[in-house]
Amino acid sequence: MPVRLSWSALKQTHWYEFGVRFLLGGAATVFAGFVSARCGVAVGGLFLALPAIFCASATLIESHERRTKEKAGLSGRRRGQQAAALDAAGAGLGSIGLAAFAATFYALVAASVIEAFAGAILVWATVSVSAWWLRRKLRSTSHAMQTER
Repeated sequence: MPVRLSWSALKQTHWYEFGVRFLLGGAATVFAGFVSARCGVAVGGLFLALPAIFCASATLIESHERRTKEKAGLSGRRRGQQAAALDAAGAGLGSIGLAAFAATFYALVAASVIEAFAGAILVWATVSVSAWWLRRKLRSTSHAMQTER
């Protein structure tokens, strides 16, 4: 599936769904700040990766896909679950890139914060895109092997 931007998704989203995302993301950030104040920034930083936004997005994706299929007169339950699972796979690949970002930043920050940030962004983009490409390649190879049987 190619990565693309779809403006029509904004029209499909209700105002309260944006509110849910905003509130969960804000609550996760406040919680990370609280943990950071109590336990130090090293521990608090771990909580910044709290997947509150992913949870909200996965449930919204599932409900949008289900509603779309139900409007066509079909049961959209399975389609919604598959769409949420695909989003989870993308989040997992992004997490690999995030770990590479953190490791790169940690390794370079002593020299220069700006250079560490720039290097970490490049590593994050490279690792994330490479992970996506590798998953796609492995999946198509696996699919081709199953077709041959």
